[in-house]
Amino acid sequence: MLDIDKQMAIFRRGSAEILPGENELVERLRENRPLRIKLGVDPTASDIHLGHTVPLHKLRQLQELGHEIYFLIGSFTAQIGDPSGQKETRPELSESQVMEFAKTYTEQVFKILDRTKTQVVYNGNWLSTMGMKDVIKLMAKTTVARILERDDFADRYKQNQPIHLHELLYSLLQAYDSVVLNADVEVGGTDQRFNLLMGRQIQIAAGQKPQICLLLPLLEGTDGSMKMSKTYGNSIGISDTPRDMFGKLMSIPDELMIKYFELLTEVSLDDIGALHKQWTNNEIHPKEVKKLMAREITKIYHSSEATSQAEKDFADVFDKKNGAGIPDNIDDLVIESNHLDLEKISIAKLIELTGALKSKSEIRRMIKQGGVKINGEKIQDEFSIVNIKEGDVIRIGKSSFRRIKIC
Repeated sequence: MLDIDKQMAIFRRGSAEILPGENELVERLRENRPLRIKLGVDPTASDIHLGHTVPLHKLRQLQELGHEIYFLIGSFTAQIGDPSGQKETRPELSESQVMEFAKTYTEQVFKILDRTKTQVVYNGNWLSTMGMKDVIKLMAKTTVARILERDDFADRYKQNQPIHLHELLYSLLQAYDSVVLNADVEVGGTDQRFNLLMGRQIQIAAGQKPQICLLLPLLEGTDGSMKMSKTYGNSIGISDTPRDMFGKLMSIPDELMIKYFELLTEVSLDDIGALHKQWTNNEIHPKEVKKLMAREITKIYHSSEATSQAEKDFADVFDKKNGAGIPDNIDDLVIESNHLDLEKISIAKLIELTGALKSKSEIRRMIKQGGVKINGEKIQDEFSIVNIKEGDVIRIGKSSFRRIKIC
């Protein structure tokens, strides 16, 4: 393992806060053993976007130092729903839904994590076996006042929004996961601060050394202001096509480029700093910095060849003054004519079939904002009925294209 100073530099990279402070982490590293590092994820949807990968990149860095990584699937807690940042109670998920989402999560996370060095665990294995007596004993480890310190609960209480009793249990159950794993470090976003600190409290009550909380910043999406989320229509999915991913990355505001470099790539901080200096000194155009960033991120999830083609396609659309604004190579949208009435298909349904956007809210937002065109004609009414034919080109956003192929 690297010496402590070098390890601390890796722990610090991109971190927002190390609680209760760096000294406790240094003391743990001085024990000269692999630390047990935990990340808990509740699978509540099938796709992962780049915002979800921020803690995964940190785990990969710590994994390469030789520490033990526990990727915890909240197969039980996902059925309760994490109240963090929520203005209302989350909808309840069934166990079968959660396990289906968990399957796709684990398939996607190993695009970043080393499968051979990652232990995947499910908290349903121990939480589902707890009896009423066990739950009451766990609840006795904290107070109602402590739970209600959560900003989300306090805000909902002031606004007369309901807070259900099962939500009060969430942080306790997540904390108990840390006891079961005897975690040395738990990684999470800044919105998980309360939950991670509760882990320390419950570990102390269980007679364990309390975990260090490594908090990472939330990643803003393509709009540059809201955190990345499918709900806000500003997300970049890791299952996006190379062209879509590269194009969306090129659309982020310039001021986010360095943050994306630091949180989403393995480019060294020295190299990132040099790029930043060149950019701020006007020695390199910000667009060239952004291309480097988009290239580095896209090639994590796609081949070098596919990334190069995506970059070329982007240049065909945006860099060639005399071009038609359509890349040479466009993914086909294959439609079976006997399954749809091609003369009565809604624009929203057509965009859904492309798979370029992951939710109906994203689709509605894109249409209303004028981001959808068919053969260059803008369509802004989400209820529009379109008549499509072989060879029609659909443009979704700045850089996502599909050519209609009917069979």
